[in-house]
Amino acid sequence: MKVFFDHSLPFFLAHGGVQVQIEQTKNALEKTGVSVDYVRWWEAAQAPDVIHYFGRTPEPYISMAHQKGIKIVTSDLHGGLGVRAPLARAVQKNVTRLGQKFLPEFLRWRFGWNAYKMSDACVSVTPWESRLIQEIFGAPREKCHVVPNGVEDVFFDSPETARDEWLVTTASILPVKRILETARAAVLAKTPYRVIGKPFSETDAYYLSFLALARANPGLLRYDGSCADRAELAAIYRKARGFVMLSRWESLSISALEAAACKCPILLSRLPWAESVFGDTVSYCSDCDSDASVSQSLRAFYDAAPTAASPVKPQRWLDVAVSLQKIYTSVCSAA
Repeated sequence: MKVFFDHSLPFFLAHGGVQVQIEQTKNALEKTGVSVDYVRWWEAAQAPDVIHYFGRTPEPYISMAHQKGIKIVTSDLHGGLGVRAPLARAVQKNVTRLGQKFLPEFLRWRFGWNAYKMSDACVSVTPWESRLIQEIFGAPREKCHVVPNGVEDVFFDSPETARDEWLVTTASILPVKRILETARAAVLAKTPYRVIGKPFSETDAYYLSFLALARANPGLLRYDGSCADRAELAAIYRKARGFVMLSRWESLSISALEAAACKCPILLSRLPWAESVFGDTVSYCSDCDSDASVSQSLRAFYDAAPTAASPVKPQRWLDVAVSLQKIYTSVCSAA
């Protein structure tokens, strides 16, 4: 069985969790004996059995693949959709269903609403997102699978050590991650806060505002740039007093899973994805739009962290590979 991966956005334009997901999934699948390659648009001789598309697979793409006898597995992320109000989701559901029935084909293809019905399997990283694609886009339940992201072995295997006084966030410096807002709240709460990550652009106004705040508060804010050494990053999680991720939305934060593997206490935005994955094994901030509210949550989390229980244990990437291999085998054996 030959499996090819495809994705619409080049890694050099956007770094982050999707790149980690794709690369680590490929590495793990190869360890289980699955032949994995990347779709190369310029090479006519490629002949996969399955294309695993990370994103919403274009409908013409699915149709042409099926004509060639190639199965399509779609893995799309719906972090933004997952935080919309119930009324907004209901409106979107009705608009989508009407559009699927009455819009001309070229417009339906542009929106890609039927991609989940047309795909041979749909893989979501949380039960919440699997439910969303079924309810809003009409994805058949029998085609839907939940396969959470995994964590590299180095995070499970890192030695335990005494924890220091710093809360830590590992994420891109972006408004959706609320890094600047969390830093402002940490200053108010007087809780030492360390950020590891990089911006999409060194000239980004949001990033520059965060840098200015960090430089003005060196005793409370620490910015170390990005960390490419995975063993070093694991050691950072092991030493941190707690991990903080107060993003506006997520699909399934790989950083939070890495922190969980290192048994680091975790504080997250109270969002459906987080509660569906971590339950009551982590702490939550219910109002992340107010600096005062976030500062109270940070202070309470900071004080309670030394005696907090370990978060739920995530799975390894090899577990992800085993689950996906079963899905690939199933779609290939289907008529």
